[in-house]
Amino acid sequence: MTESISVPIWLAAVAAVLVFWSVLDRLLIPSSRWFVRRRINRIVTELNTRLQFQIPAFKLTKRQVLLDRLTFDPKIMAAVDSEAHQTGAPRDALARQVERYAREIVPSFNAYFYFRIGHYLARRIAQSLYRVRLGYSDDESLSKISPNASIVFVMNHRSNMDYLIVAYMAASRAALSYAVGEWARIWPLQTLIRSLGAYFVRRNSRNSLYRRVLQRYVQMATESGVVQAMYPEGGLSRDGRLQRFKLGLISYMVSAFDPKSDRDLVFIPVGINYDRVLEDRSLVRMIDSSADQPSNRFIIITVLKWMGHNLKLVLRQRWYRFGYACVNFGTPISMRSYFCRHEIDPHALDPDARVAVIARLGEDLLGAIARTIPVVPVSLIATVFVRQSAQPMSELEIKAHVQRLINELESQNAYTHIPRADRDYAITVGLRMLVLRHFVIESDGLYRAADGEQSMLEYYANAIAHFLTPVR
Repeated sequence: MTESISVPIWLAAVAAVLVFWSVLDRLLIPSSRWFVRRRINRIVTELNTRLQFQIPAFKLTKRQVLLDRLTFDPKIMAAVDSEAHQTGAPRDALARQVERYAREIVPSFNAYFYFRIGHYLARRIAQSLYRVRLGYSDDESLSKISPNASIVFVMNHRSNMDYLIVAYMAASRAALSYAVGEWARIWPLQTLIRSLGAYFVRRNSRNSLYRRVLQRYVQMATESGVVQAMYPEGGLSRDGRLQRFKLGLISYMVSAFDPKSDRDLVFIPVGINYDRVLEDRSLVRMIDSSADQPSNRFIIITVLKWMGHNLKLVLRQRWYRFGYACVNFGTPISMRSYFCRHEIDPHALDPDARVAVIARLGEDLLGAIARTIPVVPVSLIATVFVRQSAQPMSELEIKAHVQRLINELESQNAYTHIPRADRDYAITVGLRMLVLRHFVIESDGLYRAADGEQSMLEYYANAIAHFLTPVR
C-alpha cells in the first residue's frame, strides 16, 4: 500500500492538464462569469439612468436565446414549409440553412465593450483624424420622443468613418445597432462588430429564405425597442451626392408597424459631412468609365503607401488633421403621426399600395436627410472653384464668392459650420486643405483649379449641391 508507482512523464502531464481544466471549468470560469455578468449589469443600470434611449432587454438577451427565437419563429417556420413545398428541398436541410442565416445575422451585444472600449476607441480615432463637431441638433423635438419608442437613425453615407463618428456623437443618447455589409465579415473584425451590437446584411442577396430571416430579425429588434442606425443609400456615395433611397430594411420595419400599439416608430434624420473623405479618390475612380478599376493588391499597396506617407509627416511634425467632420441631428419623424397626417391605415393597404406608401416615405426621409447635411469649409471653397473653374482668383475674390455662397445657403435654411464663428477663418482652412491636397494651385497670389482635379472638386461640391439646386 505504501509502495510508490512510476508513471511516464507524458501521462503525468496529461493528468495535470485534466486536473487544471476541471478546476478551471468547475470553479474559476463560473465565478469569472458571475463577476463579469454582475459588472455588466451594474454598467447597464448606470447607463440606463443617463441615456435618453435606454438599452432594451432584447439587446441584452443571450445570443443563443435570440438565435432560437429567430430560428423557431412561427413566420420563419411557415417560410420553411412554403420553400420546401415550392422547391421540393428537404425541410431539415432548409431548417439548417435558416439556422446558418440566423447565426450570420444576429449580433452579440456587449454593453461593457460598447461603452467602455468601443466608445473610447471611436472617440480617440475620430478626434485624432478630424475636428469633430456637433453642428445642429433639434433637442426640443428629440426630447419629446417617448422613451418607449423604437428609434431609427437614418443618415447619408459619405465614408466608412461614419460608423465611428456617428456612434461617438450619439453615445450620450443611445447604443446604436448598425446594419453592416458583408465587407466586414472577416475574422477578427466580425467578432468585434457583433460585440458592438451590429448585424450583418447581404445587400444584394435574392435568396427569399435569407430575406425572410433578415426581415424577421429586423422586425423583432424594432418591436423590442432596439435603437438602430442605417444608411438608406445602401452604400457609399461615389460622386458626393445623395444616392437613390433603398427601401429594404425600412420597408421591413414599416410593414410590421401598428400605429395603435404602445410603441411608436420614430426616424431621426442625421446629416454628416467632411472636409476630407478618406476614400474620396477611390470612390470617384469607381464612376470614371475611362479609368482602370484597381485590383485588391493595388488597393492594399496604395493604403500602405498612404499610411507610410502620413507617418512620415507625423514624425516630421508636419501632419495636420483632415479638417472638420460635422454631424447634425434633425427633426424626428414619427410614423404614428405620419400615418395619421396622411390618413393612412397600413393594415388596410394592398401590396401595391403599401409599396407606394413606403416609397413616398423613403422620399420624405431622403429629403429630411438632405436638409440636415451640414456645410463645411471645403465644400464651400470647392463649390466656388467648380462655379468659377475657368479663371484664376485672388484670395479676396474667393472670399467675396464664398460670402455670397454662404448667404445663398442660409436662404435655403442650410446649416453652415463656421469654425470659431469667423468666416475668414473658415475660408482660410478650407482653401488651405484644397491647396495641401493639390486640388487647387496657388501661383503669384492667384488660385486656380488644378488640371485633372475637377472631378475631385465636384465631389466635395456635390455634398451641398442639393441646397443650391433643390430637387425635392
